[in-house]
Amino acid sequence: MKHQQIIIKKVKVKGHGGHHGGEWKVAYADFITAMMAFFLLMWLIAILSDDKKENMAQYFKQFSFMNMGGTGFLEKSDGMMGAGGPDRASFTIAAPKGGPYPETKEGLQEKLKNEVESKLSDVKDQVLIDTFENGVRIQVTDKDGNPMFALGSPELTSDARKILKIIAGTIKDQPNDVVIEGHTDALNYSSSKYTNWELSTERASAARKALETEGFNPDRLIRVAGYASRDLLVKNNPNDPRNRRISIILVFNSAKKQGPINLPGSGLPADLIGVNDKKAASSPLAPKTSS
Repeated sequence: MKHQQIIIKKVKVKGHGGHHGGEWKVAYADFITAMMAFFLLMWLIAILSDDKKENMAQYFKQFSFMNMGGTGFLEKSDGMMGAGGPDRASFTIAAPKGGPYPETKEGLQEKLKNEVESKLSDVKDQVLIDTFENGVRIQVTDKDGNPMFALGSPELTSDARKILKIIAGTIKDQPNDVVIEGHTDALNYSSSKYTNWELSTERASAARKALETEGFNPDRLIRVAGYASRDLLVKNNPNDPRNRRISIILVFNSAKKQGPINLPGSGLPADLIGVNDKKAASSPLAPKTSS
C-alpha cells in the first residue's frame, strides 16, 4: 500500500463533434427554408396585377388585429393554378371587417350597375358605366324630355340629384382618386360672353358639390374640368342630348403612375349604339342657347 502507484485517468469529454457536430446543418436548413419562403412571396407578388397590388397596399393600411378575426388578405378562387400557370385574376383581396372593401375595377363596375338597376330603374338608361385601363367611368347623360340640368344652366334637376346621391353612396368609401368632367352638346350660345366652356365647367362643379353633400370626400378629387363639346359621346350627332353629360371617373393606381393619367376617350359603348345613332347625320350648329 505504501508504494502503490497512483493512476490518474483523464477523461476527455467530447463536445459536439467536429465543427460543432450537426447544429450547423439545422441552422443552414432553416436559412434555406426562409429563402424559399421569401422567393415564393416575391413570385406571388410579381404575378399580381397593378390593381391587386394597390388593393393589397390599401388592405395593410387598414389592417387591425382587433377586427380581422383571422381573415387573410389573399383568398384563392377557381383557376388559381390552371394549365397555363397562375391566373392573375384568381387573387382577391379580403375586406377587413368594419372597413371599406377595396374593389377591383370589375367589382366596382358590377356594384354600381346593381345599385343603378335596383334604385334608379326609371332613369337607368341615362347612367352609363364602363371600365378602362386605369379605372371605372360613370356617365350621367341627358335625354329628350329628361335633362340633368336646367336649360343653359348648371342647376341640377331632381333626377340628377337622385342619381348623384346613389353614386355618392356607392363610391364614397372607395379609396380611388376621382375626376369629374362636364360636357355639352355642340349648340352654341349667341353671345360670346358665356360659352359652353363655362357651362360645362360649372356643371362639373355642381356635380362635385352634390357628391360632397352626400358624404363624398373632396380630398380624393384630382381634377374637375369642363370640356364643352370637344369630347362628344355620340360623335356622329353633335347635338344629340346624350352629349350633355357629367362623367365621374374613378382612377386606380394613380399615385403610382408617372406623368399624366391616361383617362378614357368618350364614345358610346357598342352595345348601346342603336340604328338611329348609326344613321344620324351631323346637324349644323345653331346660334341659340345651349342646353
